[in-house]
Amino acid sequence: MKVPKTVRVRANELHTQLHEHNYRYYTKDDPLISDAEYDLLLRELQDIEAEYPQLISPDSPTQRVGAPPLKSFGEVRHEVRMLSLGNAFSDEELADFDHRVLEKLDIGCVDYAAEPKLDGLAVSLLYEDGKLVRAATRGDGETGEDVTQNVRTIASVPLKLEGKNIPDVLEVRGEVYLSHAGFQELNRQAVAEGLNPFVNPRNAAAGSLRQLDPGMTAKRPLEMFCYGVGKATGGSLADTHMEILAQLRDWHLRVYEDVRKVNGLDGCVEYYRYYEQQREKLPFEIDGVVFKVDSLALQEQLGLVARAPRWAIARKFPAQEKETTVLGIDIQVGRTGALTPVARLEPVFVGGVTVTNATLHNQDEIERKDVRAGDAVIVRRAGDVIPEVVRVIREKRKKGTRRFKLPKQCPVCGSHVVRIEGESVARCSGGLICSAQRKEAIKHFASRRAMDIEGLGDKLVEQLVEKDLVRDVSDLYGLSADDLAGLERMGEKSADNLLQALKSSKQTTLARFIYSLGIREVGETTAQILAREFGDLAVLKKVDFERLQAVRDIGPVAAENIVEFFREAHNREVIEKLTDKRKANIHWLAEKKPKQQPLAGKTFVLTGTLSIPRDEMKEKLQALGAKVSGSVSKKTNYVVAGENPGSKYDKATALGVTVLDEAACNELMSEAGDK
Repeated sequence: MKVPKTVRVRANELHTQLHEHNYRYYTKDDPLISDAEYDLLLRELQDIEAEYPQLISPDSPTQRVGAPPLKSFGEVRHEVRMLSLGNAFSDEELADFDHRVLEKLDIGCVDYAAEPKLDGLAVSLLYEDGKLVRAATRGDGETGEDVTQNVRTIASVPLKLEGKNIPDVLEVRGEVYLSHAGFQELNRQAVAEGLNPFVNPRNAAAGSLRQLDPGMTAKRPLEMFCYGVGKATGGSLADTHMEILAQLRDWHLRVYEDVRKVNGLDGCVEYYRYYEQQREKLPFEIDGVVFKVDSLALQEQLGLVARAPRWAIARKFPAQEKETTVLGIDIQVGRTGALTPVARLEPVFVGGVTVTNATLHNQDEIERKDVRAGDAVIVRRAGDVIPEVVRVIREKRKKGTRRFKLPKQCPVCGSHVVRIEGESVARCSGGLICSAQRKEAIKHFASRRAMDIEGLGDKLVEQLVEKDLVRDVSDLYGLSADDLAGLERMGEKSADNLLQALKSSKQTTLARFIYSLGIREVGETTAQILAREFGDLAVLKKVDFERLQAVRDIGPVAAENIVEFFREAHNREVIEKLTDKRKANIHWLAEKKPKQQPLAGKTFVLTGTLSIPRDEMKEKLQALGAKVSGSVSKKTNYVVAGENPGSKYDKATALGVTVLDEAACNELMSEAGDK
């Protein structure tokens, strides 16, 4: 059949593109397109060659496995070719594979060995007389790179095999990879050193294994699982793949623990479905599962095609990475005031769903990746994780794009945006008025250790906000019985109880009020320190950073957050409404600042049941200058033990820390107060 010119031209284009992508992916570790897009290009060329076999040439991407090795490493010729696997992207394609196997073998059903498909780098290990003598990458399947010294640094690769009946020469194949934890740590170190982080664990593993200095590879947390044997002489291997894996385990080689023998197509589908659900729970990346005819005799009957064995297939998961275009960058304000830049995307189907938005995390991340509106990007989605932009395809960037900068005012409420030095997140400073933060601000304000408004639970807060009855916390004190009557589960008695609780909460302490404002880094202890130190809210509102820094136990981050909170006019307006006698009328007794704090520098820990609430005992100790901690250490001065003390008591005894009962603690405080 004559090949149309347009088909020949397209085949040549695909040859060129796939060779380039092979080079960028395998040799440069800098792919231009996602795995899913590469698979589509390869599938297109396979379809063309199936229709026009005369187009198949020895150098066609369909006739090879990987890419040429790097010239900086020695070359290794594989005695037994390292093949790739065919892919199935649907249950129908998996069924077609099973049908071909059964038809070729002329049998009704077959057992398969099933295992997760790790997303790493294929490696061959050669053992002679039980000792590791060579390690090589797959390369192009015929020739790989000699990475022996680097592989020797991987702790999960045994340098010497143990056990019985080990072949004189054994070539083992497996996958070198990075766990999620190892990948995160590697990128953390890279960022700390001012280097660009890796795109994904697969590229990180490849880059780590290809370090010219084995000492550098040794510092990277590479791991390896073995999944098969290429060659064995001077000994005997079992007759099935599953039994061979058992032999490898016996010889102290690392094999994944959940490789299973499954029966027929139904068994394959069940195993695939299981790992489809388990995928996100695994400590490493997998991009599918692999099925191999278990019997070696049947494998031999089935034989090979140019690119892959007929007896094995990879059932791939839905693509997790795809290319799309950034239409724009929006800002979302979270419940804690954090500003998160979000990329609006040209809709793209990835990870089994259509994705239209992807998180850009923060300004540092935008600058590192240099994401701009109009950019072509690779988007990644894993399970239920929020999609993210993995990287920009800079080769496709159009002229005229502009760098993105976070706004200086909150897009929701107009308050100042603040980014504390040393923090990656920028936040809206209008914590009391920003509608994006409203629900959380009210819940915190009403909590037991803040204003202690009994009956104002989470569900009620949500109703009040959704019905626009409360726009900021000061509106709580303007609620009426009529307002509450229309809410779910709010009878007359419940409404009356809530109004009484609101009335009671107006009499409080300065420390509780400061804590209720929800200033970042200002917990109960810090609020008490501020109340004692300044004694007056009017003074605190005007205090500067340097004065706050001079206060014991107030750090620079807390000091800056306090200054920024009171600098925001919107927050001051709400506080004015809360403390205005004609409005909410929240008030407190003047804070008595002690002339001296006799327990300053002493650390107490409370444990067991006391005759008064622990919070009350804590406040008494703190009023005398003591620090009350939640855990016992060598720096603890006293442990106050009530009835049924727990492990804190045992630890105090073991460390020799002084233990007081409640009476002794009261006596100590009384004596301190008299000084």
